[in-house]
Amino acid sequence: MFQLERRQQLAVLVVLAVLVFGGGYRYAVWQNRAAAGDKPSLEQLAPADAAQSPAKEIEAYVVGAVEKPGRYRLPSGARWGDAIDRAVPRPDAALEALNLAAPLPDGQKVVVPTRQEAAAANPAAPGMASGSGGGHAAPSGGSTNGTGPFAAPAAGGGGSARSKSGGPVGMVNINTAGPSELDALPGIGPALAQRIIQYRETKGLFKTPEDIKNVSGIGDKKYEQLKDFIAVN
Repeated sequence: MFQLERRQQLAVLVVLAVLVFGGGYRYAVWQNRAAAGDKPSLEQLAPADAAQSPAKEIEAYVVGAVEKPGRYRLPSGARWGDAIDRAVPRPDAALEALNLAAPLPDGQKVVVPTRQEAAAANPAAPGMASGSGGGHAAPSGGSTNGTGPFAAPAAGGGGSARSKSGGPVGMVNINTAGPSELDALPGIGPALAQRIIQYRETKGLFKTPEDIKNVSGIGDKKYEQLKDFIAVN
């Protein structure tokens, strides 16, 4: 009888050991699967990260010689030409009077002049009024109202502005002009031209033409000589 009970005890112990081992193994497998299911994959994370970093947009207000004047949203890094294209320029728009490749700041007002307006601002460019596209003029007030980066007239265009050497000078954009263009301005020599370039590279672009007085060597008197010949974007 004792021998039989001993065998039964061993059998019970074996069964219990199998049950405990099997249960522990199943629990470990379930735990690993649950842990793996809690970890998001790279594919799951990517859309969330992208949603947190939307592409930056800018807004521009386009008016003047366009078919659809109004406010337009464009991607950051857009150019003047992108905004004007969205507004659909009219046939009489003087696009050649604008620097269409200039960067477009956020909140910029874009004024597209007609050929008649551009020709009136620069009588020396009659081709603009006739529609031949031969001129590169800025509309009246274009150099100071901040409405557009106007293309400077080509040297020798016959305008009334005169350089220190007696040759004709067009409207010079002091934010983009090179040493030779700046040197041609009244009262500006090679040294001052280099200071102007150095100033905008270290301090940033000029916001108004009068800001050129911040450059060492250019005071009120010299600015009076320059103000009719310089512009900013």
